[in-house]
Amino acid sequence: MKRISHLIAVMATALCGLGAQAQTPVDTVEHEVLLETTKGNIRVKLFNDTPRHRDHFMKLVREGYYNGLLFHRVIPDFMIQAGDSASRHAAPGQRLGDSPEPYTLPAEILYPTHFHCRGALAAAREGDDTNPTKASSYSQFYIVTGSIFTNDMLDRAQQYLDSTTNHQVKLTPAIKEAYRTYGGAPHLDGQYTVFGQVVEGYDVTDLIQWAGRDENNRPFDDIRIERATVVR
Repeated sequence: MKRISHLIAVMATALCGLGAQAQTPVDTVEHEVLLETTKGNIRVKLFNDTPRHRDHFMKLVREGYYNGLLFHRVIPDFMIQAGDSASRHAAPGQRLGDSPEPYTLPAEILYPTHFHCRGALAAAREGDDTNPTKASSYSQFYIVTGSIFTNDMLDRAQQYLDSTTNHQVKLTPAIKEAYRTYGGAPHLDGQYTVFGQVVEGYDVTDLIQWAGRDENNRPFDDIRIERATVVR
């Protein structure tokens, strides 16, 4: 079973990371970060064509910023989110996700090169009403778990995107195939910065997404990033 899961992960990474090879000649190394969690390990690669997010994420990892933080928001068939500094010493049931941050990062939205397929690593952000430039959170990120989409579901997703992006974001045939095959969250496409992709640990993201949770989608039992390290 582990071999089958590994093969599925390899295929999903290849199809979902359609733009992962869009690199400048200088940026030939694909950096990777290992998240050691209380549910297991998740390994992500960072895209070179989103250099601000890549470099900032690695900076925070090297500083130990994520060590001890919780996955404070998990929604089945959608995503798992972490990176709130207040979660390190949060009391049980404390609402998380709105802690003040020193600054935001300018958006690096490269759709359709990168999209919200299963395993996508993306930056959280404030909503458009207070953040019209779609600037990214200083530290909060999410990993897409998503669900498989039918053609009818993709048609509805496209209608939603048309209404929220003024018809600027269109699901391409290749992207639709990825959503039909591996799943994801197409309604987020073109609106958040996707800057990486899971390469190992899809089973761990699934364990996390199905954790029992309260009305704020915080797991009842803490799920913690014990250590984050740059491994490549």
